[in-house]
Formats: sequence, C-alpha cells, structure tokens
Amino acid sequence: MSVFDRPRRNGAHCGGYEPLKIINDAGRSCMLEALPNAILTVARDGVIEDANAAAEAFFELGKPLLIGQSLDRLLPFGSPLTALIEQVRERGATINEYKVDLGRPGQEADRRVDVHCAPLPEGDGLVLVMLQERTIADKIDRQLTHRGAVRSVSGLASMLAHEIKNPLSGIRGAAQLLESALGDQDRALTRLICDETDRIVRLVDRMEVFSDARPLQREQVNIHSVLDHVKRVAQSGFARNVRFVENYDPSLPPVYANRDQLVQAFLNLVKNAAEAVGEAVDGEIELSTAFRPGVSLRALGEKSPIGLPLEFCVRDNGPGVPEDIAAHLFDPFVTTKSTGTGLGLALVAKIVNDHGGIVECESLPRRTTFRVLMPMYRAKRPDQREERRA
Repeated sequence: MSVFDRPRRNGAHCGGYEPLKIINDAGRSCMLEALPNAILTVARDGVIEDANAAAEAFFELGKPLLIGQSLDRLLPFGSPLTALIEQVRERGATINEYKVDLGRPGQEADRRVDVHCAPLPEGDGLVLVMLQERTIADKIDRQLTHRGAVRSVSGLASMLAHEIKNPLSGIRGAAQLLESALGDQDRALTRLICDETDRIVRLVDRMEVFSDARPLQREQVNIHSVLDHVKRVAQSGFARNVRFVENYDPSLPPVYANRDQLVQAFLNLVKNAAEAVGEAVDGEIELSTAFRPGVSLRALGEKSPIGLPLEFCVRDNGPGVPEDIAAHLFDPFVTTKSTGTGLGLALVAKIVNDHGGIVECESLPRRTTFRVLMPMYRAKRPDQREERRA
C-alpha cells in the first residue's frame, strides 16, 4: 500500500476496507516534478528507473538520456553514493549522509550534497535517492559570516576614527617640531614618523566608509548604465589593456538601489578582475546580467524574505583565487596582494548587504566569477506608503 493510501471503513461491506487515495498518480507526479531537490529511483542493477526535473538539471541530462542510464556512468569511480545505495539495500532502512563530495566525470570541481536514500517497500530492490545541494545553504552561511564581519569592521572603523586619528595628529605635529631642531641625519627619522602616521591615517580614512550608517537613498537604477560607466572608467585607466565582453539581458527590470554605491562596488570588482588578469595577452573580463528567480533572503528589518532575481556577474580568465583564502575572501584585511589592504572586497560585501543582496565568488583556473544577486525595483502602492508612514 502506498504512503498516500489510507484504509477507510466501507459501510456497504461490513468490516471491509477500501483504499482512500489522497493524491492520485498524476498529482504525485506533479509534486515530484515541483520539488527543487534531485530525486532518482535506482534499480538493483544500478540503472536509473525514474527521475524528476531537478535531477535533469543536476546531471545536465534530459530524461530520455537519464532514465535507463547506469548511475555509475554519471559518477566518478569510487563515488560514495553507490556505496550508500548498497547499504540501503542490505539494511532495508533509510540512510542519510551529509556534505558528501559528489563529482562528475570530467569535471574538476566537486559538488557537495546531502544524500537521502530510502528503500521502496514494493520496489524489489528499488532505492529512492534524493540529492540536496549544499551550495545554497553554504552561501547563506557565508553571507551571515560576511555580514557579521562587516558589522565588526564598522565598529572598529568608528573606534579608529575617534581614538587613533587624534593621537596620530599629535605625534605628527611633534615630529615636525623636532625636525627643525635636528641635524640632517636625524631628520630622516622624523620624516619616517610623519610618513608612517600619514599611512595609518589613510588606512583609517578608508575604513571610515564602513561606519556610515545613514539610510540608503534608493531609486530604480538601470544596471546596464552602471556597468557601461564602470567599463568606460576601467578602460581609460587600470584596465586599458584588457578585453571586455558584454553578455546582457536587455529585458532585465531595474534594480532598487543607490546608483553611486553600485558604481563603487562594481568598480572594485572590475579592478580586482583586472589585477587578477594582469598583463596577460589574452586577458578578458566578462560583464553579464540575467534574471534568475528562485533565490530569496531575509534582510534586516524585513518581515518576509526578499526575492533576489537579478544576477550580475564579473568574470575573468585569471589564475583564480587561492583555496586557502576563498572562504574568507570578503572578510576585511584578507588579500593576496603585497601592497593591498584587503578592504576592497569587504566594501563590496557591505554595499551589497546594505541593499539586501548577496555576493559570492566561484573560482576555477581561468574562470573566476563574482556573482551579485539583488532585488529588483517594485513601485509601492499608495496603501503601502500610508502603512509605512503610520
């Protein structure tokens, strides 16, 4: 008897039961197709008997090619998924395994998933496999970490502005007074004091932008005009030798944002990409926009999650981000540059987070992508404005 069937007493047949079907076969099929997680049924010989739409997207194969395919051919040799399926058959019980590295033959990067396997009672060795990608969950965890780091550096910036800049000005003034009474050999030391205090003040000035807690002045902004402006600035300066590629969605709705801050954020991303490309002859930066529904995030002060359907990407063909700093790339003072301060990407994270969006980096050799997801502009109805005012 199916889990969707329940015994129901039939008054016409004394003591008898007839199945009560809560959801018919077509309804169950629609439910499986609507689920966002990849679901497969695997036969005893390892052949895929059925799959839903999410499984097609996960394995990048249509159902005609996916159904009837051996699961081993879709997984690398020695994949832990095949061992889990065999354990389910032997035990006859459900097994859940979390954060399993599941690769694809011919792909360099692994895919981390949560695996849920269960035997089908009437399936004669059939095993139901559900794969839930960890990508979105890990992104949300990283976003919370980024926001916590931004709040920490905001408090640090406020403290530095009040507690360090004033003593530094006194130290610099005293060094200048001593300089007039010293010989040429000792003046080099006072000049060193002045130079170092000036360097610290410049660093504090850069950090003061993190302590700006004023509410954003937002409006509907055409992201393509922002990216075109950023590209012109880059081509006239730090990226004059880099080839730019544009891949825009012309039907993209406006984004609800502060234009100046968007320019600053994407200018930092493009500058970061140009520095990664360096002087390579085939250096290339791709700017792309797309509409990707399905991702939402609860912003600070909002009662319900906000959809983030607008995707903006800055992609370069540089060497990629080192693995040891990839998870902390947007944290303050994390940098691979010998002369960098590590505040550029932290500022990008702050600006995007202030807009209720998320920013992520996916890095492979010669393909590093910084992806920004943001909400689109929605005109408020008069009753909504009155409710906010009240």
